[in-house]
Amino acid sequence: MDNSIGEIGAKYLGEGIAKSVTLTSLNLKLLNNSICDNGAKYLGEGIAKCVTLTSLNLNLLNNGIGENGAKYLGEEIAKCVTLTSLNLNLEDNSIGEIGAKYLGERIAKWITLTSLNLKLLNNFICDDGAKYLVEGIAKCVTLTSLNLNLLNNSIGENGAEYLGEGIAKCVTLTSLNLKLLNNSICDNGAKYLGEGITKCVTLTSLNLEL
Repeated sequence: MDNSIGEIGAKYLGEGIAKSVTLTSLNLKLLNNSICDNGAKYLGEGIAKCVTLTSLNLNLLNNGIGENGAKYLGEEIAKCVTLTSLNLNLEDNSIGEIGAKYLGERIAKWITLTSLNLKLLNNFICDDGAKYLVEGIAKCVTLTSLNLNLLNNSIGENGAEYLGEGIAKCVTLTSLNLKLLNNSICDNGAKYLGEGITKCVTLTSLNLEL
């Protein structure tokens, strides 16, 4: 944390990780550095070479990562074909709705995941970004646990409707933790969310923060 690591430092880290070919679990925290899009790419390329990885905890909070960085990370993580548990924290970056679109498209390819913890607080993904994300998540057909934190992302009632529709398609979910504080979903948005959640007939645990 707070070590002034930039994209070159991230490149070195990625190269080192790529040589750790027997890893099954990786916990990497680089909070409050400046790796930016290229640094995210280098890290992703290294992680993708860990072919036995089943659990990944990647915390890149506040690193100047934009839409392309989200794209690179999504593409490379999709190559981890043994991954079952993913904790990805991109809080306080700037991926925007386009970055959310790229991420959603790649999430759809994470077909071995059973547990997904995705933190995108303060990223300005807006309504369309929420739509793209949940469309991708709905295609993770083995997912049983979802923790989705979209606090402070300018999501309105349309975004809440998209989220509700997408969640309704997550037919294997047993645990859902959805955080949407500091958005603008209003009464109708709450209605749409509720309608979607009630269609998750396998759900046994629910935490909803509005």
